[in-house]
Amino acid sequence: MNAIIDKLVVDRPEDGLFKVHRDVFTSPEIFDLEMTHIFERTWVFLAFEGQVARPNDYIASWIGRQPVLVTRDKAGTLHGFLNSCRHKGARLTTRECGNSRLFVCPYHSWSYAPDGKLKSVKDKSTGHLPPQFDGEDYDLAPLARLESYRGLIFGSLSADVPPLADYLGGARALIDLVMDQGANGMELVPGRTVYTYGANWKMQVENGMDPYHLTSAHQSFMQIVTQRNARASDLSKIRSRDFSRSVGAEAGALQFSHGHGAVWITNMTPEQKPLYDDIEALVARVGAHRAQWMLNFRNLVLFPNVQLADSESLILRVIRPIDVNTTEMRMFSLAPIGEPAESRALRIRQHEDFFNVSGLATPDDTAIYEEMQAGLAATGAGYQRGYDRGATLLGDGADAAAAGAGIAADASLTGPFKLQSEMQYQPIYREWKRLMAPAFEGVAA
Repeated sequence: MNAIIDKLVVDRPEDGLFKVHRDVFTSPEIFDLEMTHIFERTWVFLAFEGQVARPNDYIASWIGRQPVLVTRDKAGTLHGFLNSCRHKGARLTTRECGNSRLFVCPYHSWSYAPDGKLKSVKDKSTGHLPPQFDGEDYDLAPLARLESYRGLIFGSLSADVPPLADYLGGARALIDLVMDQGANGMELVPGRTVYTYGANWKMQVENGMDPYHLTSAHQSFMQIVTQRNARASDLSKIRSRDFSRSVGAEAGALQFSHGHGAVWITNMTPEQKPLYDDIEALVARVGAHRAQWMLNFRNLVLFPNVQLADSESLILRVIRPIDVNTTEMRMFSLAPIGEPAESRALRIRQHEDFFNVSGLATPDDTAIYEEMQAGLAATGAGYQRGYDRGATLLGDGADAAAAGAGIAADASLTGPFKLQSEMQYQPIYREWKRLMAPAFEGVAA
């Protein structure tokens, strides 16, 4: 491996050493390389299949900085294209999603079908075009790869990626724990949240499975939940997590290949989750052990840009890097199709309570990210050292807790909640190094 990249991410488990240089978060040049070597050369989450469920449905998305269009044609086949007219390059739609039998370029009205085929060229008959024009391919440029797993659609600009199932690897078991919660499948609750924060995209990747910050960054949320749970009021019906009962819980961390990681915490108050409202039917359908794991708190990150967090509420969170100091977040609430109205209402209240931008936790996190980005300007400090907690407990493969849930991890650990592991971040930067290494080949240290 090139000396430059080995300096940016120091990974020497034999010496008990793992650290990440601050340039990884602050360098515009490194950010540009990430867009080319990470986002354009691996699988990137694009959409939930429920967003393009009907013929002619579409959703606009991104792979790094490249605009993408995911469509379902009239025959029901999914497609992925670059969202760019083949004439002058304009985006074919600026709408986030919709249903259309035709995509018409706003500039010169070239039009395309949902299967990407060019349908018409405005005033073609009067254009005196050369004979060779009809021999060229002007259909929308397809993505090199498009696959889905359990309703999660991923795309890649590179054909040189493994099959999606192999890329997800052992993390598929955690996806299954989400997608099997609904007897009739899962859906996105109508509506979503979109916001930006002024810091690097990898801060959200880490935070999506960071138990260590919970009792410091979210103290006000913990205090509010404790107070309202002690009072007889309508607010006490929200039933957000009672952190005072979580501190003594068993917890664990999981490492997977290709940069994926997860944390889990035994839920000491499972009756507070909407899923518990129909617990008998859930147990009958998936078994007692899997039902317990569905009720546990689990945060999964699929590198590089999507998170399935099942804690205060079940959310799908999509990360879009804008520049080295700016990141867009898109957040959805996930729910079982056909769940009782009372459970859905509770789910929405819990989502608003904790995850919404007007809630009690997301503003804490985004403010901290921006403070981190400002503090990282202190380049003289050199390295981040937040990757050590749990190192002496980490073992190869799945430990008993993970294996019992059918999870095939590369490495794992289990301990008390107060351990607050950081081992789950290491796969992120190992995959970062692997994908970024070609960018530094032949470059002197």
